[in-house]
Amino acid sequence: MPHMPASAALQRFRVIDLTQVRAGPTACRQLADWGADVIQVQMPEHMRGDDTLGGQDGSDYQFTHRNKRSITLNLKEAEGIAILKKLIATADVVVENFRPDVKFRLGIDYETLAKDQPRLVYASISGFGQSGPYAKRPGFDQIVQGMGGLMSVTGLPGQGPVRVGLPIADLCAGIFAAQGILVALLERNESGRGQWVHTSLLESMVYMMDFQTARWLIDGEIAGQSGNAHPTSIPTGVYQARDGFMNIAVFGSKIWERFCHILGAPEWMTDERYHDKPSRSVNRESLNAEINQRLASHDRAHWIALFNDGGVACGLISNMQEVFELPQIDHLKMVKDVVSNRLGAQRHVGQPMQLERTPSDIVRAAPRRGEHTAELLGELGYAEADLVRMKAAEIF
Repeated sequence: MPHMPASAALQRFRVIDLTQVRAGPTACRQLADWGADVIQVQMPEHMRGDDTLGGQDGSDYQFTHRNKRSITLNLKEAEGIAILKKLIATADVVVENFRPDVKFRLGIDYETLAKDQPRLVYASISGFGQSGPYAKRPGFDQIVQGMGGLMSVTGLPGQGPVRVGLPIADLCAGIFAAQGILVALLERNESGRGQWVHTSLLESMVYMMDFQTARWLIDGEIAGQSGNAHPTSIPTGVYQARDGFMNIAVFGSKIWERFCHILGAPEWMTDERYHDKPSRSVNRESLNAEINQRLASHDRAHWIALFNDGGVACGLISNMQEVFELPQIDHLKMVKDVVSNRLGAQRHVGQPMQLERTPSDIVRAAPRRGEHTAELLGELGYAEADLVRMKAAEIF
């Protein structure tokens, strides 16, 4: 089946996905979800390594590789490389996350390909960058969460470093790579030339530290763990009502006054322990204890309604089931349906931004390894006899 664009936004672009595991496939999924013809190049079944996310039938793999087509090629054979180069010649974008030396050994690095394809946008994702003292190190999400500073500010004070509960360095590297590709494609409209785009888990993680980097680079302050409590806006954090935990965020003096009235504690506004932000910071623990004591009189639903109606931000701390029971999630149509020929009906989270005229959809479930090999080789001009010969020679 030929390309089925998930959106009109990027349907004119073809992307060759040479990536595996998570960061690279995430970048390519972003492009596929917005309509690009993403062709996933995988190793043939007989020579594959552990390059899948929980197996090809697993939910992780299905989510990451939706809206793509798949071809298998044996890149250890000259003919496999030749076919890949022929495929790249039809494309606008190549995305790879090989070890830094592999693309040069295979002759598919940017400089080599750009000689014949000056409009090519070539994206590389690595653990630590394409050059430098760490370039050859293996990159892994949790390693970079630690090296990039995130684990030093995550968790409860005194309990040691804590990783975030999702592969945030991988995911951010993938999303930033996709953004870089789009910027390069926009610039190509002006210059007529492609370029090499590269990012890494480390760069992405450090960038995502955001105000924590500013606190060090500008203020010279090394932040530590603050747990669930906001470091500067007090009271903001996790609080306990009669039936469980919830988040409350009180930013600014006006909202502090509203909060006190809703909680039935207007005297806090003039209490020398709590009347201004510095005082609340010094007396954070006693204030939080008093807040929890008052919250214990009612269930979360009672307080969430009161606080939100009164202009104080407040919400549940949801598990994943509860997330998808939120009426706002249903209203935003975040869940998309697709049917896998192999696995049946599936539900996926769609893209988190809405383009009213060219929306994103999920039109194709993740492909089986090499599902579209014959189709794509046919598009390149190979005849049935060629396919029989190449199959026998284990080219795909």
